[in-house]
Amino acid sequence: MQPEALFSLFSTVAMVGWLILIMLPRRWPWLNRIPALWIPLGLSLGYSLLIGLYFFQAEGGFDTLENVQRLFAHPMAALAGWVHFLAFDLLIGCWIARSADKLHISRLIQTPILLATFMFGPFGYLLFKLLQSLNTLGLRKTSQSLDTVL
Repeated sequence: MQPEALFSLFSTVAMVGWLILIMLPRRWPWLNRIPALWIPLGLSLGYSLLIGLYFFQAEGGFDTLENVQRLFAHPMAALAGWVHFLAFDLLIGCWIARSADKLHISRLIQTPILLATFMFGPFGYLLFKLLQSLNTLGLRKTSQSLDTVL
C-alpha cells in the first residue's frame, strides 16, 4: 500500500475511536473496548510493522534534531511517527475520559479536553491534570467544611 493510503486508513481508524470516546455512552463495556483496547492494538500492530520494515532504511536517528528531521524525511518513517501519535493520544484520551468519569466530571467539560488531546496530545493532558487538581482541591475544601460542621 502507498504511504498516503496507509495514512488515510490509520487516521480514519483513530478517528472512529475518538468519535466513540467523545460521542457515545460509556456504560457499555464492549463499546469502551474499541477505543481503549482494539484500536490502539491495531495501531500498535501497524506501527510495529512500519518500524520493522522501514525504520532501518531511513537515514537519521534520535540523537539530534537534525537527525530526527532526516529520519522523518523518509515517508514510511514519518507515517510510523504519525501512527505513534495516533495510538498514544487515543490511549491518553481514554485514560482522561475514564478518570474524568470517576471524578463525575460532566461530558460537556470532558469534550473540549478530549478534543484538545486529539489535536494537541500533551496540551489536552495538561488541561485535564489542571482540572483534576482543581477538582481535588474543591473536594478537599468540601470535606474540610463538612468536618468543621460535624
